[in-house]
Amino acid sequence: MKLSPDLLLSAYAQGIFPMAATRDATELHWFEPRLRGVIPLQNFHISRSLAREIRREKVTIRTDTAFRAVVEGCAARPETWINDALFDLYDALFAMGAAHALEVWEGEALVGGIFGVTLGGAFFGESMFSRRPNASKIALAYTVDRLLRAGFVLFDTQYLTDHLKSLGGVEIPRHVYRKRLEEALRVRADFSAPEIPPAQSILQRRTQTS
Repeated sequence: MKLSPDLLLSAYAQGIFPMAATRDATELHWFEPRLRGVIPLQNFHISRSLAREIRREKVTIRTDTAFRAVVEGCAARPETWINDALFDLYDALFAMGAAHALEVWEGEALVGGIFGVTLGGAFFGESMFSRRPNASKIALAYTVDRLLRAGFVLFDTQYLTDHLKSLGGVEIPRHVYRKRLEEALRVRADFSAPEIPPAQSILQRRTQTS
């Protein structure tokens, strides 16, 4: 049975998600980690060096103007779990308003970004990429700020990497994640609602909540 966008959203609502073994794989495999990676939205850590980068405002932040390019950027690595089927599914979810991207631009060049799937008050962060130092960290900082202002209560990263851990990411047991997901699905949030904020306002809000 071919995986449809609606079936994919149903899977996310149950706490499971698909990945391919390789870029050229034709099959998808389902995952539900015993320990789930999440970023507590109130505890996202902005280091002094990252704060300096954000304050310099050398980049422009946009949302949903180059969704496919962000997914392609995330898949442009020697090994990736994003195959053709997932490319098509993410495109379909984006067309439905159920997937979004936050983009980091340097002039006319897309230098970083993050994309994910949204359901209720849950944001399922799929992947991020960087073509210049700190671009993915900047994308993550703006994404966390946007999620908070848009009413989201859960930022699911699926797995916890050292990179995410350094930014405040943690692991929680499956049963705890399921409860948080259930609560998040009852929340109404809108990723597209907030405007792109000035850099200084992000840093001020982070100071107030951390």
